[in-house]
Amino acid sequence: MTPLELCLLGAIWGASFLFMRVAAPDFGAFALVEVRLALGALVLMPFLWRARSQFPPRLWPRLAGISLINSAVPFVLFAWAAQRAPAGIGAISNAMTVLFTALIGFMFFGEKIGSRRAIALCAGFAGVVVLASGKVAGASIGWAVAAGAGAAFLYGIGINLVRRHLTGLPPAAVAAATLGCAALLVSPLAASQWPDASVPPLSWLCAALLGVLCTGIAFVMYYRLIARVGASRASTVTYLVPVFGVAWAWWLLGEPLTLTMGVAGAIILASVAFSQGGKRP
Repeated sequence: MTPLELCLLGAIWGASFLFMRVAAPDFGAFALVEVRLALGALVLMPFLWRARSQFPPRLWPRLAGISLINSAVPFVLFAWAAQRAPAGIGAISNAMTVLFTALIGFMFFGEKIGSRRAIALCAGFAGVVVLASGKVAGASIGWAVAAGAGAAFLYGIGINLVRRHLTGLPPAAVAAATLGCAALLVSPLAASQWPDASVPPLSWLCAALLGVLCTGIAFVMYYRLIARVGASRASTVTYLVPVFGVAWAWWLLGEPLTLTMGVAGAIILASVAFSQGGKRP
């Protein structure tokens, strides 16, 4: 069942960029992210409640800091980008997370990067430059690509921090704690920028699916996959997210797959695959 589950998870996470593209213009970045974080945290809260004895008060400042880096700011950046560029742009940029994780580990945590990953990083950055140089309907998407790449960079930092400071804690409980902290941190900005106009039902539906399905349920699926098949095999979902992200946007929103997006996506995904090539599944 693992290949089917990986495809399902890739389809769900790919759909998150579609949902953001639909809902972000009506909600705005902060309000949409607040809904996403709050609903995702609620779905995962039973895991945190079950493991509450493992989360003493002294741990919560660390969780809050990591939540800012690994959830709140990246989610806002992707939502901001979704207001300005096709959904596929965010999905393709997100694939850089694997490479940024390796780069941050090398720069700040003493991990060896190796020639294979160094080449992959250079190729991946070239892919981002190609992506940023493109235009959609005559409009530049450079800032949206920069926001997506920035979010992937923060994910890279967050993953390294979780590995080093939260190892040994139940992953689903950690996700619930960080999502909950992020929701609290974003709430003042969300309240101050809550939309004045009524939000259409479709945008509310997309926001709810973004929080419940793409954040809460998807995290549970991912951690169960890691427990069963290992982190290395589960991480191959990275290759599927951009494919599904672009496909959903093309099928349901009629967004075009431009030559620049195709070339950049191929470069970035190839670089990610090459960086993982030396590892055994």
